[in-house]
Amino acid sequence: MRSISSALQAKLDSGATTLAQCWIVRRRDGGVLGFTDHDRDLLIEGVSCRAGTGFAASEAAQRFDLSVDGAEISGALSDDLLREADLAAGRYDAATVESWLVDWSDPSLRVLTARGSVGEVRREGQAFTAELRGLADLLSQESGRLYTAGCGADLGDGRCRVDINHPTLRGAGHVTAALGTSTLAVAGLEAYAAGLFSAGRLSWTSGANAGAAIEIKQHRVVAGEVRLSLWQAMAEPVAAGDGFVVTAGCDKQFATCRDRFGNGVNFRGFPQIPGNDFVVGYPVPGAPGHGGGSIGGGYGGGGAGGGIG
Repeated sequence: MRSISSALQAKLDSGATTLAQCWIVRRRDGGVLGFTDHDRDLLIEGVSCRAGTGFAASEAAQRFDLSVDGAEISGALSDDLLREADLAAGRYDAATVESWLVDWSDPSLRVLTARGSVGEVRREGQAFTAELRGLADLLSQESGRLYTAGCGADLGDGRCRVDINHPTLRGAGHVTAALGTSTLAVAGLEAYAAGLFSAGRLSWTSGANAGAAIEIKQHRVVAGEVRLSLWQAMAEPVAAGDGFVVTAGCDKQFATCRDRFGNGVNFRGFPQIPGNDFVVGYPVPGAPGHGGGSIGGGYGGGGAGGGIG
């Protein structure tokens, strides 16, 4: 329940037009930015909310169910405040956004109207539009443990317990050539087996993308040359000499957990669960387990000899 001061309530009741919207964006990397639709900067909660950025918000549609609230914020990209490269690099993914209603004639008169997180971001030229997701969206997300054949843990987390900082699972190198928008020839990883870093993580330590990270799609060796394919192109061009650190990946299969990491005892999946091929199976005369017209362990296909196998 919002608490509105009597002074601000009096301004609201009077119909005065001294109200402005302010937004404070807090990124996961610690960056904090402030914006306002007023014509001059306003200081809110110790954050300078900048004017003249083209920031605006749509009407917010509040719902009683757990669907995403229908609110958006939009603005212009500028080199000194909002950079397209930062959006493309995912630095605003899941950032928290606070929306404030402020009396610009006395910024101490303000009320927090909404708090949420950044969802989908769309870019068009030098402008962007970001979806705002309310706190209720957290309740609609999948939680708890699922019974799946694949492992439900992430490599290196508290349930997995593999030390991804071990020298055998972590390497450093540099780019020797960019073979495409998302394929790189690299040096420094020659001692590692091909595929070790597939589904792993690459963090840039130098170059235009320093500080950014991305998931590796494929790690392979072609004619003695180590190549890394990324899931998407980096926000900034990659150049020869750019340094990086990579950590091993996992396909979440039991055989990989057991053989590559020696961690089968901590596998958090259920590899014995039947897959879709079992569900859509049908009797095949003479096939092992399908004798008597039944699907092995399943229901009979009818006819003579049919029944529960």
